[in-house]
Amino acid sequence: MSKINIRNKRATFDYEIIEKYVAGIQLAGTEIKSIREGKASLVDSYCYFVNGELWIKGMHVAEYFYGTYNNHQPARERKLLLTKKELQKIERKTKESGLTIIPLRLFINERGFAKLEIALAKGKKRHDKRETLKMKDAKREMDRMKKIF
Repeated sequence: MSKINIRNKRATFDYEIIEKYVAGIQLAGTEIKSIREGKASLVDSYCYFVNGELWIKGMHVAEYFYGTYNNHQPARERKLLLTKKELQKIERKTKESGLTIIPLRLFINERGFAKLEIALAKGKKRHDKRETLKMKDAKREMDRMKKIF
């Protein structure tokens, strides 16, 4: 089984992660084949609610090379699959506290299904981002010093 793990690297930089969920994705025929080849991107994607259903917008899944006329649209909106209870909880939190839902990573589970890890997140201000960078640099420096001594 291939280890597909497509991450949204900007997510932890731009947002403060509060709560994580794992959701299934409703895919068209050739989309899973492209994902298994690692040809997907989560950059600039986000999730939103329509009639109590959670959708992801901006997730790019490249067209499958051998997909002839049955190929999918690369940037179409895809439905996310969660339990009704989880959907209601997430929708309530986004409406009340102004949180946003962002995708963190796309992966294939042990049964061969594509899953998307999403998170309830709060946007960081510019000074928070600077603080995060300072902390990363300090941690890297500490680890480097440990290796030397």
